[in-house]
Amino acid sequence: MTNTPRPGLNRRGLLRGAALTSGAVALGGALSALGAASASAQATGTGASAQAASPYLYWRGAWGARAPRSPIQVLANAPRYIVVHHTATANSTNYSLDHALALSRSIQNYHMDHNGWIDTGQQLTISRGGHLMEGRDRTPEAIAAGQHVVGTHVANNNSTCIGIENEGLYTSVGPTQALTNTLVQTLAWLCGAYGLNPHAAILGHRDFNATACPGNVLYSMLPELRNRVTQTMRAYDIPIAAHRAHAEDGPTYPAVPEDEPDHEFYHGPVRGPDDFSR
Repeated sequence: MTNTPRPGLNRRGLLRGAALTSGAVALGGALSALGAASASAQATGTGASAQAASPYLYWRGAWGARAPRSPIQVLANAPRYIVVHHTATANSTNYSLDHALALSRSIQNYHMDHNGWIDTGQQLTISRGGHLMEGRDRTPEAIAAGQHVVGTHVANNNSTCIGIENEGLYTSVGPTQALTNTLVQTLAWLCGAYGLNPHAAILGHRDFNATACPGNVLYSMLPELRNRVTQTMRAYDIPIAAHRAHAEDGPTYPAVPEDEPDHEFYHGPVRGPDDFSR
């Protein structure tokens, strides 16, 4: 296993009381420590329950993240949707933590150096080995406080959507069981933390933008994933919010393009005129 660095006190000192092991932050611990005063958590009563259900998160210090080029924008309100992506990278059979951390570095380098963004675009990343990693800076703290770190991953909807990048290309094959299990656990945690209904909130990138992302196979799994997330939340006594109709700025379900560019890390439109993030 990689010798991941200990959290620095400049930001991770905020995680008082969280369990810190080999650079991994127990997401529930972060939620408990940072989210005790969260209006969202208090309103839904999800604090302790979400803690019990949460997966481990490898924070940015664990994968050697670069500092953002400019301040990260954090909105006081919670996101309304959780968007599932694929990374459009090879379906690697290297399921190690070393590979997962290297993936996070590669994504950040591409987003900052090739795309010119201030940081990693998505808020969270899951490797094919099932390792969950922080993406854009300040994401765990914002989630714990019921707030939203604005990313760059779904055009014209970045202010309302939190994104999860899933390693691989899922146009014709499905993800590993390890990735799927972590995705379910992460989705359940986010729905609990933000008071979201899985059947209304969990969507694919293609539901908002003209893209094949997250691939035909992973997209076809979304109904099953929503059901599993609901079951997981019930198993941990996490209250499930009422199913509400999508708002005007919700999914538009555009047609999937037939000629989408085919290269690593490309998975459709991620920034539009309605976005103030990059």
